[in-house]
Amino acid sequence: MQSLNGKTIAILATDGFEQSELEVPLNELKAAGATVHVVSPKSGEIRGWDEKDWGRAVKVDRRLDGTSSADYDALVLPGGQINPDLLRVEDKALALVKAFWAEKKVIAAICHGPWLLAETGIAKGRKLTSYPSIRTDMINAGADWTDAEVVCDQGLVTSRNPGDLKAFVAKIAEEVAEGRHERRAA
Repeated sequence: MQSLNGKTIAILATDGFEQSELEVPLNELKAAGATVHVVSPKSGEIRGWDEKDWGRAVKVDRRLDGTSSADYDALVLPGGQINPDLLRVEDKALALVKAFWAEKKVIAAICHGPWLLAETGIAKGRKLTSYPSIRTDMINAGADWTDAEVVCDQGLVTSRNPGDLKAFVAKIAEEVAEGRHERRAA
């Protein structure tokens, strides 16, 4: 994986995130040299969902209140069914996602995480993938949906499920190292 020294990445999540979809990017992006913060509407800890039951807690580094896209190079949106469903009704979460997009920064979403892309209007006209059960949601939001391990559309990185994490994290690192995507329409 490429060196991410000097890069700062936010992972936006709340209770019910898919355990591996938060922990694998968190650990691998840190190992590549990035500073990675877990950002959440709540402070303290958030608890994951690990396949069929509640998983481990993860420390929240920054509250969503007061978090600015200006402080980060990229945003990661883990899935699970609960996490993105709760976040897509949080105005401040949606505003943060929109800010990353407007600033032409990398946004990476996996599994059900693309629900936030649909809710913010970012999915419209973009090539992406997601967990198959939300395919129709993505198409209805105007996305050009495909069933692939990882899809990248000018800094918008999406994957389907935990089985895609290796390719997902590698593509995040590549896009973050590349920098802003100036040709992207806001």
